[in-house]
Amino acid sequence: MKKANPQSAYRVCIFLLSILLPIVIMGWVYYQNGIYWGSKTTMLASDAYPQLLNFYSNFHDVLIGEQSVFYTWGGALGGNFWSLSAYYLNSVFTFIVVFFDKVDMPEALYLITLLKFGAIGGSFYCYSQHNFSVKKWISLAVSLCYALMSFSVAYSPINMWLDALIYLPLVIWGINRIQEKQKPFLLFISYTLLFVSNFYFGFIVGFFSVLYMFLRVYCYPVYKKSILSYFITSLLAGGASMVVILPSIIDLRTNGETLSPINQLITPDIGGWDLIVKQFVGSYDTAKFESAPFIFVGILPLLLGLFFFFSPQISKRKKIGNALLAGLLILSVYIYPLNLFWHGFHFPNMLLFRFSFLLSFMICFWTLQVIEKWQSTNLSIFINFSIGTMTLFLITYFLMNPKRYDYIQAKNVLWTLFFCLIYLVGIYLLQRLENKKKNILILFLMFCVIAEMTVNTKQMVAGIAKDWGFPERTMYSENYKDIEGLVDQADKKMAASGSFQRMINLNPISLNEGFNLGYSGISQFSSIRNRSALSYLAQMGYRSEGTNLTIQAINNTLLMDSFLGVDYIVSQKDPLLFGYEKETQAGNYQLYKNKYALPLGMLTDKGIYDKENVSNQSDLWNYLSGKQEEYIRLTGLDNEVATNTVITRENNYVTYSQEQPGKNMTIEWDVSVPANSQAYISLYTQNNAMMKDVNTEITVQGQSSNYEMSKVGQYYNIGYYEKAALVHVKLTFYGSAIVQFPEPDVLLIDTEKFEQSAKGIQEKGVPLKAEKNRVSGNVKVDTEDVLLTTIAYDSGWRAYIDGEKKKIQSFENGLIGIPISKGQHSIELIYYPNGLFIGAGISGISICIFISSYFWKKRGKQYE
Repeated sequence: MKKANPQSAYRVCIFLLSILLPIVIMGWVYYQNGIYWGSKTTMLASDAYPQLLNFYSNFHDVLIGEQSVFYTWGGALGGNFWSLSAYYLNSVFTFIVVFFDKVDMPEALYLITLLKFGAIGGSFYCYSQHNFSVKKWISLAVSLCYALMSFSVAYSPINMWLDALIYLPLVIWGINRIQEKQKPFLLFISYTLLFVSNFYFGFIVGFFSVLYMFLRVYCYPVYKKSILSYFITSLLAGGASMVVILPSIIDLRTNGETLSPINQLITPDIGGWDLIVKQFVGSYDTAKFESAPFIFVGILPLLLGLFFFFSPQISKRKKIGNALLAGLLILSVYIYPLNLFWHGFHFPNMLLFRFSFLLSFMICFWTLQVIEKWQSTNLSIFINFSIGTMTLFLITYFLMNPKRYDYIQAKNVLWTLFFCLIYLVGIYLLQRLENKKKNILILFLMFCVIAEMTVNTKQMVAGIAKDWGFPERTMYSENYKDIEGLVDQADKKMAASGSFQRMINLNPISLNEGFNLGYSGISQFSSIRNRSALSYLAQMGYRSEGTNLTIQAINNTLLMDSFLGVDYIVSQKDPLLFGYEKETQAGNYQLYKNKYALPLGMLTDKGIYDKENVSNQSDLWNYLSGKQEEYIRLTGLDNEVATNTVITRENNYVTYSQEQPGKNMTIEWDVSVPANSQAYISLYTQNNAMMKDVNTEITVQGQSSNYEMSKVGQYYNIGYYEKAALVHVKLTFYGSAIVQFPEPDVLLIDTEKFEQSAKGIQEKGVPLKAEKNRVSGNVKVDTEDVLLTTIAYDSGWRAYIDGEKKKIQSFENGLIGIPISKGQHSIELIYYPNGLFIGAGISGISICIFISSYFWKKRGKQYE
């Protein structure tokens, strides 16, 4: 029997510590904020991309076979789930969701996030130990700093970005192996997993790694011979990931995604002291707009890392090469075109400087080189350098603009100087003490690193809580079962009828709950979206401004909701809408059926493609029904009464300002509503920046509803009236001292005319059944017609009529239209992401070439 090797056990223990320490520290800090397994608080910040939780649920359904991996009907009329997964869900850790019920997704997110922090620490530790001749405790300390750098913690609510931090050290290690040992396997696997997990951060890390490869060649000219091998391996890894990347790129290019213009030289809202200030322990400004880059990675790596450029043991060539690479990253913070380049020429919506973790990595990289080359003669130079660094921190604190840097307090400076002194004294004593005493000092220094990174992590998480907020878990789970039960009932009726239906929740858990609960929705909040379809919906009244990041289904009219096939509304109270009848109730929620919802497809003619015929809701409704009715008319608001409100009218705009600061503004009106009318107040917010914090409570006949005005449409429902009525409406504004609109008015829909036209269009309807990535149905037409659907247009759709492929024509670049000839036909639409099969072919060929060449080289070496 072989005896256990103590050294091997020691190595395994230290490696496990590199994984466990970040998990334990993050878990403890989360616990301090009320976030733990089964806690009442979710770790998902309320505004920081809550879609991730819902996309996890959709992915859960994909794994158990209930949803398609290619297409989802969860939001925005349906969309490409393959490319959405390529950005949000392709981490190897995401598969853990299959072990959770959907109502327990907050726990899945919690577990996955902690495991990713552990994996970051473990990957960097392995990289450090295999590439530098440093002691294991040093690798452990630096790996902890890397795992808990400010960037990773501050941006942790966007946990799909954390995978890049896992693969970055492995990619760099892979480059070293291919240069030093001509072994490409690690680089190939790391690149492939990186690109597949998140194509966006794959680009950032990928480009940086190319620069790193050239840096190594510059520092060690002997590695020139490995350049070809590196690029072949990189291209094959890129090829292996094409099954994911190619369809995603095509989707972004064909669905309206545009590049940001380069209209300035200097990055906006950046300050001269930003990079120094963000090196203070616990310095968190914001993860939203006007933030400085998060580059803090620990005081010990900072002191040792920057000493790289002063150490006599580091060659001048290395210093020049590393200074050039670091200089490029620093310039990219300040020079706008470079900044834009790192973000794929698409300026980020909050969460700025997404490449700044590369600077943190380089500081750790320099630290390990300094320690590896350390000699006792370095001590005096290092002491002088460290004193100079502390002096610079003090100068910065006293000279910086206190208004711009109001997030830096005296405690941040004191923590920073305290840890500087601790590490400086510790390094000094390490040169003087005996080995036995050194071990005690090493333990103490390790404890200090743990304490420092814990303090910084705690401040980062506190910043997240202030920036975004950690909501109560009940916001997610309290009504989950009620809504799920109503969705299931609606699904059973859909299955029985063989038709397709959409649903709107007037009191949703989140915008993306359709992905979570499995119903076909309209609302969506996603970085991956069909902008062409969303632009059309915005034109027709569903709010989706700017880059169409957010679309809200609520606050549109009867016409559009019925046109898009909204069969059901879920609401906590009567929606006060014509044609909606209550069917059932579960807990706080009720289910209402729309009698006038149109099917997924409807017959019309080629004139539908003439923009003049369908320029607004009324025109579209008239053209589909073949009528010429005036469904909508506008009227005014009477008897205006304002409380704590100064009203200013100018150039058809009205501005409401607080009379007494801190108190809500209230405006009341009377509205004369004729018989058989659906009434809405029109409040159109053109200045979204001004209105971003404005909320309103609308009270009609004693029933109140609350809205975030920058996120919903302009038509605020005040009810359906079978008989003429004088309706009293009260608006309460809060969240801002000033609000502004074009002059508010009332939109009235004649429900009798609407009903007649709706029935006429329903007779032309084609009931289509949608299942996963397929839509099918039968239709009989008497003349040559167009089948207009309310499926979001995407070039990935293929249409087959009687088994023969037919061309799809987009309607308003947003919906699918298909020409139909006279006769009885079977129709089938099948969705596969454009480029999927070509990408799969490239991936297969690339993997085969790599494996073949790998084993061919390996076999060849055996016979050398």
